[in-house]
Amino acid sequence: MRYRPPSCPSRRRGGGPGAGAPQDEEDDPMSVPLPESNPEALGLDPRPLERLCATIERHIAEGHHPGAQVAVARHGRLALFRSFGRARVSPDVAADARTLFLMYSNTKVVTAAAVWMLVEEGLLRFSDTIAQHVPEFAAHGKDGITVLQLLTHQGGFPSAVVPPEIMADHAAVRHAVCGFTLEWTPGSRVRYHPASAHWTAAVLIEAITGQDFRGFIRSRLLAPLGLADEVFVGLPEAEHGRATDIHDPPVEGRFPPREAENTGAHHLAGIPGGGGYGTARGMAAFYQMLAQGGQLNGVRVLSPRMIEFATRNFTGERIDDYMGLPMCRGIGPHSRGEGPVARGLGTIAHPRTFGHGGVGSSYCWADPTSGVSFAFLSNCRQTEEFHNRRMDVLSTLAHAAILPA
Repeated sequence: MRYRPPSCPSRRRGGGPGAGAPQDEEDDPMSVPLPESNPEALGLDPRPLERLCATIERHIAEGHHPGAQVAVARHGRLALFRSFGRARVSPDVAADARTLFLMYSNTKVVTAAAVWMLVEEGLLRFSDTIAQHVPEFAAHGKDGITVLQLLTHQGGFPSAVVPPEIMADHAAVRHAVCGFTLEWTPGSRVRYHPASAHWTAAVLIEAITGQDFRGFIRSRLLAPLGLADEVFVGLPEAEHGRATDIHDPPVEGRFPPREAENTGAHHLAGIPGGGGYGTARGMAAFYQMLAQGGQLNGVRVLSPRMIEFATRNFTGERIDDYMGLPMCRGIGPHSRGEGPVARGLGTIAHPRTFGHGGVGSSYCWADPTSGVSFAFLSNCRQTEEFHNRRMDVLSTLAHAAILPA
């Protein structure tokens, strides 16, 4: 069976302005995580989605990044999925529907969802301390840090790192995590932990389950949802050829590659706070699961109450010191909230919209009030100034397409 992913939508058949031809590929229909539909059938205005696609095309033409993907879904169906530009610059390889993009910190929500599953199974509580399950984590005054503090970026050790050379050694990672030292009193501040909190979550998952955290995420969360070929935390060697190269912003028209992140070792590591790989279709499907209260295509992995609880605003209007604005932190994702400024989720988003970004490159979110999910992934780690402006525009265009159900 031939699968034809929907391209930029139009009120006419055949695509809208600047749509280009959708790419064909052989796909097992059972592996496609979201059935294909069209914007009008899902209560979406195609015109803002056409402008969204045109904006991505313009950014590529202007040299801001080599390639990208975008996907929009609603009510369990795919309204838009399109690949743009190049997956690799040298040699030149076009991005297509199977291209995997480095998700950076979008990975955090996938890892957090695995922790939510352990809470639902009665193996963990959000009020538990990490040290209850990993006793040596209590070293250096960390004995009182709770799971909720950890995943809402209140743990107190934002700068701690796990060295790349030990990421494949489970015992060494656990030793490094337990040796993290505090920079401030846990719970006293909100400051984004770029990597350390989710390495701790990975050690916690392994301590409770006895499994490699990557294997647990794949077998218990991603595979049941039909996402085993679309989203990876720890990219198997057989899939390395699908991964884009990741680049820094262009210099004299060239995109410098980020060498450390374009290696097999990095792909395999599955850094739990920033090393996942995925397609925009896969991440739009993952967020469809969240928007639909924990189920996708008839498969339930989480309860509606869990999703509602984990996506609440636990940090209120407190400023995230790293971001410089209130981030309305949930237990993994952040939400739009009521403030005048929003990061990545779109200024006009409903306050309950929640999601996460990837540094300089991507954003994924769900609006549970409308049932819409969105994913944008690119392969250049752009400046925060450009990235924040771009994502506000792209996300706002996606929200502008939402019509009453």
